[in-house]
Amino acid sequence: MPRPIKAIVDLSALRSNLALAKRAAPGARTLAVVKANAYGHGLLNAAHAFEDADGFAILEIENAVRLRDAGCRQPIVLLEGAFDSHDLRAAAEYQLACAIHDRDQVRLLQELPAAARLDLFVKLNTGMNRLGIAPRALPDVLDALRGEPRARSVTLMTHFACADDERGVEEQWGRFEAATRRFELPCTVANSAATLRYPQTHRDWIRPGIILYGASPFADVSAATLGLKPSMTLVSEIIGVQELAPGDAVGYGASFVAQRPMRIGIVACGYADGYPRHAPSGTPILVAGERTTTVGRVSMDMMCVDITAMPQAGRGSPVTLWGAGLSADEVAAAAGTISYELFCALAPRVPVIEQE
Repeated sequence: MPRPIKAIVDLSALRSNLALAKRAAPGARTLAVVKANAYGHGLLNAAHAFEDADGFAILEIENAVRLRDAGCRQPIVLLEGAFDSHDLRAAAEYQLACAIHDRDQVRLLQELPAAARLDLFVKLNTGMNRLGIAPRALPDVLDALRGEPRARSVTLMTHFACADDERGVEEQWGRFEAATRRFELPCTVANSAATLRYPQTHRDWIRPGIILYGASPFADVSAATLGLKPSMTLVSEIIGVQELAPGDAVGYGASFVAQRPMRIGIVACGYADGYPRHAPSGTPILVAGERTTTVGRVSMDMMCVDITAMPQAGRGSPVTLWGAGLSADEVAAAAGTISYELFCALAPRVPVIEQE
């Protein structure tokens, strides 16, 4: 009999969240970000749910090919572009669009067959200082691409560092506009936070990521307030019960010591399943639909929860780690991380079950 832990992916919630993103930017097309195995939700699950997206954005070329082989005909953008000529040839073969974030990638185009044609997304570094071409270098890069027959189309892009907090996008948006206004080219700049908060950035394409998966991009605004629906629910069961006397410790390091008589449930879930090891005692959790908290350190395969006030709870009681009824954002905040990490850290050994 398999372990009781599983992740349930709600396809109807994914569709609802995509529809919300599209309503937020009615004049723009939507590139659904499905990198990192669709934030842990399963690439093909997400592609199925996001069939109304105008395109997909992804990192790994092998997964972009999986989308094509699964029948996806929308544009697919490789967000980091091609890493070598082999990747670039595959991109041309499968009609994948490539980001261009440095001059070497422009030169790499010359290694393609003369008849190859690629759609390109030229990425500007407007202040995040990860990938991207300096704005002052943009004219030279665009001149090179205008003389490159393999470049079928060019779209301009950048990525915001602070769209989700009080600093906003003004500084980076100003740099982007100053660098690009004289070029009549389509643009994509709006991530999830900018899609919801800064309509001036919507332009031709938006690139929603985390909001598609039912979590908030803002620390101070809940997903429910935004109208988002949880799309992944991580569930398991209690597999054992312990009775504690005052002074008894729980788990590795004896980091939790009972101050009163307690019942604790042992849950089949640990950091090898993707639950954060650093989640402290007091992290919220649901047992049979009732809210309680974790106690002690998270182990590799197990964790402990306080069921003292739940006499009906015991071996076999269902547990919700996050999702329906318990926001992943709240669990992540208690663990000192973000919902992105919870979703993406889901381990391969956890079955992912889709439901409508």
